[in-house]
Amino acid sequence: MGNSEQSVDLPWQGDACSLVDAFRSGERTPLDELDAVVRAIEASDLNAFSHLHLEQAREAAQHADVSKPFGGVPIGVKELDQVEGWPDTHACALFADDIAPHTNTNVARARDLGGAVLVGQTTASEFGGVNLTRTVINGTTHNPWRHGTTPGGSSGGTAAAVAGGIVTLGTGGDGGGSIRIPAGFCGLVGLKATYGRIPLTPDARLGAMTVTHGCLSRSVRDTARWFDVCNGRDPREPLSLPRVDGWESGLGTHLGELRGKRVAVVADWGSAVVSPVMWELLEEAADRLIADCGMVRVDDVDTALPRMGAAWSVANSVGLIDKLGERWPECADQLTPEIRFSMEHGAPNYGADARIKLERRRSELNEAMARIFDTASGGVDFVMTASNPDIAFAADGPLPGVFGGVEAGAGNNGKLTFPANLHGNPAISVPAGQVDGLPIGLQIVGPHFSEELLLDLALTVERERPWPLTTLLAGVAS
Repeated sequence: MGNSEQSVDLPWQGDACSLVDAFRSGERTPLDELDAVVRAIEASDLNAFSHLHLEQAREAAQHADVSKPFGGVPIGVKELDQVEGWPDTHACALFADDIAPHTNTNVARARDLGGAVLVGQTTASEFGGVNLTRTVINGTTHNPWRHGTTPGGSSGGTAAAVAGGIVTLGTGGDGGGSIRIPAGFCGLVGLKATYGRIPLTPDARLGAMTVTHGCLSRSVRDTARWFDVCNGRDPREPLSLPRVDGWESGLGTHLGELRGKRVAVVADWGSAVVSPVMWELLEEAADRLIADCGMVRVDDVDTALPRMGAAWSVANSVGLIDKLGERWPECADQLTPEIRFSMEHGAPNYGADARIKLERRRSELNEAMARIFDTASGGVDFVMTASNPDIAFAADGPLPGVFGGVEAGAGNNGKLTFPANLHGNPAISVPAGQVDGLPIGLQIVGPHFSEELLLDLALTVERERPWPLTTLLAGVAS
């Protein structure tokens, strides 16, 4: 993962862990790295950053404690995460002048416990509601693998910056796939943890209970180290989970546990329509991973799920109602088309009847997911599927509604990722090759609290079929 003899004029092209090693050995300094990152941001056409806080970042880099897990590492902070004194826009033009009153717990832990240097904010989709990153306030963010295609959303700016060789690591959030979707489109590791693993505090509003915090990274060990730093209970969020240690040190120690595990390989998870060309490669990748780990593929398990896309949208529209308040509908022209559509068609339907229907659907989904992962009754330990239905689409949209001549629906992307958000269980996207020069991701879904096994599965892929860490290395690794 290291990048020896790399010029200090370029940002580090390895992973964050190797960058920390370079700091500790004296090969590089945090200030050198920050300067290289700032030059890269200024020269980039990705539009991955919406705000820089350089005076604060330089002060932090000059006094960085490189003995800390991410000591001196410049990171991007997703625009939807709050940092006290920074813009608090929700990626919406209506809130362009708002300033955050506090810092989110995940960011504070990365900075204070991890020693990371906060460079600035990475772009996100408006209110985190869409799986592309194009907003009125920031314009369009591009996928570094091919300009003009999307890095996904809502954590699109972080994904673009990490895959594009600007920063080694950045924060992400996943309420319906917003870590896994960009990870899949950009060739990165994206773990959506068990609900409550990293608290949403301060001012936690549980809402539909679908959102989790995490990161987008170039390596499995970076993600493991991130959770070492950021996980753990906060009493201000009653559903947050107790701290778990040893994420990084435990990597590779669970491989023996994987032998004999049962795996369903599902092309149409959540009733999604997936590209046949891409699925052929993903199925091969899944079968190789199953063989590498001595697991067993099981094809006779019922993995059908109730349709939840509309229910997810209605449930999350309450957050839009809360944020927009009395500004709606006068503010309609200042919103992206997708959020405007949600307010016009989703928000008016959020009443008692909709809530009752949502809870019924969610109960049905919980029953189905519990059945799928009940190995004592013939279920499986893991489901392997796609992270996205196809390779990255146009950066400006629209969201793809027709795929391969089949009417897929604009919510097709989320169908693959919604189930883990609604049920609260973990899922990881791992790079699994390319189609037409663009990355594809294999999504592995496990039962609650199985993150360590998911990381070891991802580690096996990384060891056996390593991926290019950034687009600058795309011609080097295979």
